[in-house]
Amino acid sequence: MRILTCLTVSLLGAALTSAQPPVASAEDDQTWQACVSTTTTPDGKVAACNAVIDARRETGKRLAAAYCFRGHGLTEKRQLDAALADLNESIRLDPTSACALTNRGRVYAFKRDLDRAMADYDEALRIDPAFALAYNNRGDAWFNKGDLDRAIADFSAAIKHSPTLAIAYGNRGYAYHRKRDMTRAAADYTTEIKLRPSMLAYINRGNVYRDSEQLDRAAADYGEAIKMAPTDARGWRNRGMIRLFQGDTKGGLADYDKALQYDPADAYSWNNRGQARMRLGDKAGAIADFRKALEISPNLRTASESLQRLGAAQ
Repeated sequence: MRILTCLTVSLLGAALTSAQPPVASAEDDQTWQACVSTTTTPDGKVAACNAVIDARRETGKRLAAAYCFRGHGLTEKRQLDAALADLNESIRLDPTSACALTNRGRVYAFKRDLDRAMADYDEALRIDPAFALAYNNRGDAWFNKGDLDRAIADFSAAIKHSPTLAIAYGNRGYAYHRKRDMTRAAADYTTEIKLRPSMLAYINRGNVYRDSEQLDRAAADYGEAIKMAPTDARGWRNRGMIRLFQGDTKGGLADYDKALQYDPADAYSWNNRGQARMRLGDKAGAIADFRKALEISPNLRTASESLQRLGAAQ
């Protein structure tokens, strides 16, 4: 489940409360743009917003925006207490900022304080009832509280107000998957992929196809995930599992080789590669893989049972 940060251009043009704002230099303007840009890295954003705030030239909504964007940068760096302090200051300076409230709600969500997160999303939506990001993020909170129907309602509201908000389709698809509504889940992931294709979207739709026993489609989606992120183990190990299900033992083995190259800490990949090696008659290799799986996850029963079948000690 994914929650969105708020980085909107509406704050960038907010007027100063000072009747005669100081004339900004080109350097000042570059610093301001780096502070509020959606493309600045978190480190760059924090540094630029530090400079804006420390210069003491901004007031009112622009100063609130600087605190909000620095809070965003700190959130991305997972410096959550510092981010919360900045967002509190942003809201103090501009209590009507639905964007800052949504960003603070996101920090509370990362801190697992879902009640406070939802209170901020509620207030953001009171201020701006059409604010799609707040609906998306509140839907995530409902999901994490275990209320899938309310989560779906909020994701649907986000989509209503912003039909091109790809992440809301992905989140709703995830909720539908949890409800075992595979048709709606696949449809939402398909829309997400059309709007903004990503490795995770292909993995998620592949999981839907896998769970609805459409194994060829699942393998195709995991293959697309591999193309988009060839060094991410998730595509390889998911496709490897499908290949083993379909009896393509050599193909599964090759995929798990790749998965373990990029994520050697995954016990299930060691176990599954062991299964492939056992099928292919590589007893020594299978034993080594099962032992490695148990080294990482001592309670992995399939690995211990496989070792017993092979007559090997753990």
